[in-house]
Amino acid sequence: MKNKTIYLIGMLLSFPLFALESDPDQPIYIDSNSASYDDAKQVSIYTGNVIATQGSIRINADRLVIYLKNGDVSKLVSTGNPAHFKQSPGKGKEDIKAQSLIGEYYPERAELVLKKKAKVTQGTNTYTSELIRYDSRRAIVRAGEKSSDSKRVRVILQPKKKK
Repeated sequence: MKNKTIYLIGMLLSFPLFALESDPDQPIYIDSNSASYDDAKQVSIYTGNVIATQGSIRINADRLVIYLKNGDVSKLVSTGNPAHFKQSPGKGKEDIKAQSLIGEYYPERAELVLKKKAKVTQGTNTYTSELIRYDSRRAIVRAGEKSSDSKRVRVILQPKKKK
């Protein structure tokens, strides 16, 4: 079971949005205050100062839940106040950092969803919204909700500094 759970976490950690080529080939480490697996419900839960790393990827959360369906991962959910995500996109490039109260990953459709107080930064550029979605298959980022003017998106793009 341990290897299966580590493989499942790897699906989240090898998310191609920010991936270094070598990240998916690196071992995955998960540290938490407690861990449990319910075979009947097909749910694995890590709680308390959860730190998951694989290569340059690091996730810090209060709780990480992995949902399985017929033995395959269907959804991974990280929560925190907020949960933090960080990855190096490559040598010489600034780290990409994200945070949200809830982070969901759906491997079947390769989609990462950041909910509630979502923020993504790289260097001095920032995206904030109550909802940020990333479709890794099509490399499409969507922020906000078309149906609500009250859930606005804020983007801050800093000019490049002149040398």
